[in-house]
Amino acid sequence: MQWYREFIINAPEDMYGFFALLNVPPGLPFPEHLHTKTMCGIIWCYTGAPQEAEKAFQPIRNFAPAFEHIGAIPYPALQSMFDPLLPSGLQWYWKGDFVNELSDEAIALHLKYGSQIPTLFSTMHLYPIDGAVHRVGKNDTAFSYREAKWSAMVAGIDPDAANAEKITTWAKEYWSALHPYSCGGAYVNFMMEEGQERVQATYRDNYERLLAIKNKYDPTNLFRVNQNIK
Repeated sequence: MQWYREFIINAPEDMYGFFALLNVPPGLPFPEHLHTKTMCGIIWCYTGAPQEAEKAFQPIRNFAPAFEHIGAIPYPALQSMFDPLLPSGLQWYWKGDFVNELSDEAIALHLKYGSQIPTLFSTMHLYPIDGAVHRVGKNDTAFSYREAKWSAMVAGIDPDAANAEKITTWAKEYWSALHPYSCGGAYVNFMMEEGQERVQATYRDNYERLLAIKNKYDPTNLFRVNQNIK
């Protein structure tokens, strides 16, 4: 994670990669000797000039990953690449946070809980927040955490309802250990039913403006199947 932290901070805007702690799915394109092993993975997206791609990926290859699967792909295909692994009907429990700094102390906790992934599909993702998002003021849109550098997500996932408590406990304990290193709110799609204070913490001083809009256009709270502004 230290190598990733330093590389991604200094990477050009057309090179993006989110970090994952995961169990390797038992199937293609992953080699059989890695199946079900708990590992670190980075899912890359390079949008620069095609003729520059090999040069852009050379520092990554120099790090000698255990497995790589890199090539040209349409962006919609990249976005839906993992859909077959995660069909509808699975048990899920999400927790998230925005993070300003990925410290060595936080990395040690990630490795502790990431090595205890309870089920095949459970995972942790760390998404860099950079580029254009930092060139907009925090009060110019509803999204407040323009200064955040990362969006972290812990997800306990399993097809068996009998494992609901197992995946929920792991996700909560993982999140609780890392939360002191966060900067407050979280990406709302990474939240469960965590209470109104958590929603307010995410929108911060934009919350009152959103509340005024909600009262004007949806006074009966028709649109409420979300992280709701009541």
